[in-house]
This record gives sequence, C-alpha cells and structure tokens, in this order.
Amino acid sequence: MSPLASGPQGPTTLRPLLTTVLDALTAGAATRDGPLPAGGPTEVAARLREALGDPLPEHGDEDALRTLVQALAAGAADPADPLCTAHLHCPPLAVATAADLAASVLNPSLDSWDQAPAASELEALVTRALAAEVYGETGQARSAGDALVTTGGTESNQLALLLAREHHGHTQLVCAENAHHSLRRATWLLGLPEPVTVPAPAGTMDPAALGEALTALPGPLLVAATAGTTDAGLIDPLPDIAALCETHGARLHIDAAYGGGLLFSDRHRPKLDGLAHAHTVTLDLHKLGWQPIAAGLLAVRDRHDLAPLGHHADYLNADDDTEAGLPDLLGRSLRTTRRPDILKIAVTLKTLGRTGLGALVDRVCEQAAEFAELIHRHPRFELHDRPTISTVLFRPADATDDTVAAVRRTLLTEGRAVLGRARLDDRLWLKATLLNPHTGADDLAALLKLVEGHTPR
Repeated sequence: MSPLASGPQGPTTLRPLLTTVLDALTAGAATRDGPLPAGGPTEVAARLREALGDPLPEHGDEDALRTLVQALAAGAADPADPLCTAHLHCPPLAVATAADLAASVLNPSLDSWDQAPAASELEALVTRALAAEVYGETGQARSAGDALVTTGGTESNQLALLLAREHHGHTQLVCAENAHHSLRRATWLLGLPEPVTVPAPAGTMDPAALGEALTALPGPLLVAATAGTTDAGLIDPLPDIAALCETHGARLHIDAAYGGGLLFSDRHRPKLDGLAHAHTVTLDLHKLGWQPIAAGLLAVRDRHDLAPLGHHADYLNADDDTEAGLPDLLGRSLRTTRRPDILKIAVTLKTLGRTGLGALVDRVCEQAAEFAELIHRHPRFELHDRPTISTVLFRPADATDDTVAAVRRTLLTEGRAVLGRARLDDRLWLKATLLNPHTGADDLAALLKLVEGHTPR
C-alpha cells in the first residue's frame, strides 16, 4: 500500500522522495541549460509526451516521480534565470518553498476550524498584520482593517467588485485604459454594466478625465486605480484619484498586485501614497514578495465590508458551534476547500522581516534603473522611459513592430531569453520585468547583447 506523507511515518517516507525530486530538478535544469527549453511548443510538447507515455497505465511505475519531475524541469521556464524576465513571475524564496512543502504535507483545509485549527489562527493574525501595513499601524484603521487570502490579482479584483456590488447595488466601474483585464472580466461575471474607461495618456489614469466622468455618471460608482501596471509598472496618481472619489462619493479600489510590494521598502513606499484611502486593495506576494504561486490578498479598510461573504453550511459552521466559540471560516473566501497559503507568507515575513523584504525590493528596482541606463547609453536601442518599479520597456532603434515581435519569438524558440511584449504609444516594445535579486550587471549586458545579435541590421 502506498505510504502517506503525514502522520508519524511521514518524514521517514518523504525524505528519500525529496532526494529523488531534488536530483530530478537538477538533471532537468541541466538538460534545459537556459531560461526556457529550446525548440518551441511543438518540440517541447513532443519531449513531454515521450516522458509521460500512458498517463493512466494499467500498472504503476515506481520511477514516475523522477521521470516526470525531470521532464517538467527540462521543459520549464525558470524564473530564477537572469535571462527570464518576461512576466511578473518571480523566483520563489527557498524558505517559502520549504514552508509550502509543510503545508502540502499537513494538508489543512481552511473551510472549517476542525480541519485547520492552527492554520486558521495563523491566517487571521497575518492577514490583519498585512492589512495594517496597507492602512496604517495605529488608531482605528489598525483594528478595522483585514485581508483575505486569494489565488492572485484576478480573484482579488473580482472580490473587490463583488463587495462593491453587495454594498452599493448595481455599481458602475470606472477605470483607465491601463487597468488589468481581470476587472473587465469581473464586471461580466458579476452582471455589472460595461466599465466606463477614462484615458491614460501617459500610461496612467488622467485625473481630469476621471473628474469629468464622475461628474457625468449617476451613482453608485466604483473607481479602480492601478499601482503597478502589467505593461510598464506605472502607478496612477493615487492621491488625486482618492481626493476625487471622496468629492464624488465614489468607492475606490486600488489594484496593487505588482506595486504593493513597495510597502516593504522605506525608499519606495512613498510611491504608494494614497493607498490607504482605498476601500479595497489587491496585493500579490507571488510578484514582489517572492512566494510560490499562489499568494494573493485582498485588503479591506473596514472588515465589516466582508459581511456579504458570510455563508452557512451546517456541516462546516453550524450556529451552535459558532456560538460555542469555533471560528467560522466560510466568510473568508468564495472558495470552500482552501490550502494554507498563509504559511509560506508568514514564514517569509518572520524570516526576512520588513528590512529583508525591503532590501529585495530595493535591489530589483536598482537593477531596473541600471538596465534602463544601459539601454539609454546604447546607440542601437531605444528606451521607453525610466522605470517606476522594476519593469523596463525597450526596442531596437529604427526596428519595425514586426521585427520586434520576431526577435522576441526567436529568442523564445531558441530558449535563449524570455522577454515580454507591451504595446504603448502605438508601438510594440520588448519588456523586461526584473524580479531576481541575484541578477548582476553582466547578466543585464548579456540580455541586451542577445537582443542586439538577433536584430537584423
């Protein structure tokens, strides 16, 4: 009979399997030998199919763990490779990954206290501490704020719109052209009107245009601002937007899935001035928090705003159990079964502290500034703008959009470098999002040299 991961024999059972996994990860990475497997989708899929064989054989294969982990590693995009910079896809911290293993072994389910006694308390403590980080550490805000653990920015944004709808009725969303696509999708899922979109002429929301929209539109209104756009890492003018919402009685949500990590940095935290005025804030610690996916949060200024999420299922939160003091967890998420993603977050916060996390944030922001300067000084490249966080947009000088797209795809297919793409100012740009604090100046120069070498003269 197959052994279990938990229980008295769990550690003994897992120890040799961990060696197998670590050896397979090493072998797979050596096979890949770069930030991405070479060959493009067709060749990568063929190699994976060969390793997998029959997904459900009649008889099991004791070597399946090694075979499939090695195949997955060989065919993975490695966010820890300095030349893997396309997306908001961070290399996870070792300590967070180790904590995530413990969460998988213990397998708490955060839908009732009797399935997750310690994990439910840990979540309550850590989420309130993170809400205090957003809304302030003293006074009424500290006692009133709270946060929910989510799978990421998409779920957090959807929850923010749901709470606005439940509190204010058929809410009209107002957002800028730079807003994340999940907000528009959430209006569809929730049966809300099509969003009203205001211009973002410099990549950020135009406060004057927002003021005109809020004056013209009937309420109730929800304004969604962005602190860290996906394309360029830009931050909307949050204090101006918050003041307009206050004047017009509009609810404010700030999507800080990317930029929220700046809270940990004394140097960069002022870029988020105005954040505390939002009714709800999206955070994503699997971006500037170096967590394994998933590690999203939705912070709320007033925890009473979460009341509409309350739900009753007698087998999980019977009234008499709740009255007897058993915590009710069903109002903490729209999901029922939930793994304890809070453990890896708690371990990271406790291990690194604000100073340690802030140093990581400062480092990747410094890297972006260094890379931007390298591009600015290079005669064969054009820099879009100096970075606000850790995203740099650039392109070969005088290249067409078709050339820019082709260079990116060639590097992907060869497995040499992973760059993103962004369309701003009606032009296509290469995007480097720097999230690896160990990336050095030589790595940045090598990335630029690769792009130069693949650009037709």
